[in-house]
Amino acid sequence: MNVARPLITLGLLAALAACGGAAERFTVRAPAVTEKTSIAFSSVEVRDVSLPTYAAAEEISLQMADGSLVSSTDVLWADAPERAVALELSQNLARMTGRRIASEPWPFEAFPDARLEVRFAEMVATEAGEFRASGQYFVAVPDDRRERSGLFDLSVPFNPEGGANAIATARGQLVLDLARYIAQNGLK
Repeated sequence: MNVARPLITLGLLAALAACGGAAERFTVRAPAVTEKTSIAFSSVEVRDVSLPTYAAAEEISLQMADGSLVSSTDVLWADAPERAVALELSQNLARMTGRRIASEPWPFEAFPDARLEVRFAEMVATEAGEFRASGQYFVAVPDDRRERSGLFDLSVPFNPEGGANAIATARGQLVLDLARYIAQNGLK
C-alpha cells in the first residue's frame, strides 16, 4: 500500500478488515419498493447475471483512487454475488410490476414471455463513497415481438465511514435502481 494515500483510505480499509481471525459476512437488505410500473410481459426469467471477477468473489472489494481494488478474506458477502444479484433483481422486478418474475432456473411449467440477461462491466464501491455499476442488459423473446438491449451506467452514494454495511446498503439500492431502469427501458 502506498504510504502517501490519505488517512481516510486507512480508515476505510480498517472498516473493511475485521478485528480478528473470524470472517464477517454481510447481507444485502432489499430497500422498499414503493413505485409500481407496467411492463409488456406477463412473465420474465432473469436468466443470467454476469459480474466481473472481483465483483463475483466472496470478498467485498473497495476501489481506491488509483484504480486498485482492495479486499479482505475477513469481510465477505453472505451469499454468492451472482446468485444474490439475480435474486435481488428478480424480486425487485416482481414487486415493482406485479408480474411473474423469477431467476434461473425457471420454476414454472409454462415458459416465460421474455428472458433477461444482465452483463456487468463494472460493479464496485469506491473509497470516495460511490457504488457504481455499468454494463448491458438483453431481453430475449420467443415470439415475433421485438428483442431489445440497452446500456446502463448507475451510481449510488454511501458513507465510507459505514464500512461494509454501508456498501451492502448501497448495493441493494443500486440493484433496485437497475430493476427500475430495466423495467422502464427494456421491458416496455
